Amino acid sequence: MGRPQAIERVLLKLSGESLIRPGESGIDPEVVGLLAVQIRRAHEVGVQMAVVCGAGNLVRGAEFARMGTNRATADQMGMLATAINCLAIQDALERAGVETRAASAMEMKTFMEPYIRRRMIRHLEKGRVVILAGGTGNPYFTTDTAAALRATELGVDVILKATKVDGVYTADPMLDPSAAKIPEITFKLALDRDLRVMDRTAFTLCMENDMPIMVFDMFQEGNLERAVRGESIGTWIVSE
Repeated sequence: MGRPQAIERVLLKLSGESLIRPGESGIDPEVVGLLAVQIRRAHEVGVQMAVVCGAGNLVRGAEFARMGTNRATADQMGMLATAINCLAIQDALERAGVETRAASAMEMKTFMEPYIRRRMIRHLEKGRVVILAGGTGNPYFTTDTAAALRATELGVDVILKATKVDGVYTADPMLDPSAAKIPEITFKLALDRDLRVMDRTAFTLCMENDMPIMVFDMFQEGNLERAVRGESIGTWIVSE
């Protein structure tokens, strides 16, 4: 499977850093508001959209684990932090006029639905943006892996991997001025070259389930809308 012939349902993978300005931590309401506008414009194209956000702006479980915190506990802290980001994105989207549903892989029934695959698909079919918190609900798995898992379960056409660069390069373009942008690459080649688009668990899950990924610059105005239209604005990662 190469690029999808038509894009009708997508999963947008955001990093926690998407919710703040460079060098900051926490959540910047203005940045989240601008992000919500971009998501609204992309949604208005007519695609169904699910969102998974990391929590690096609040908690990095791996860092706590390195400092001696039990790894499972550290990861649970990170999963809770994704719920905070999820609620911030949901509120901004609702204020921007987008109907949403927030769901968690962990039980948080006082303010968020449980993640139930069929229910989430129904929300998508009704035109709601679904924001998914809690990762996979298990420690030792990243939000990249959660995004790959949910994308596969929900039957999306592509994972849109939002980054601060405009695609995948042969080397780090910030360190190597000779680095060249790769417009399209197969999963196998990306793994062989150790390009590290996602962690290997997430990447392998996408490869085994023929789930294409588009890596693009989320911070360029209008790029998300272009991405859901299928324009080649970043790097496509596809099966053979």
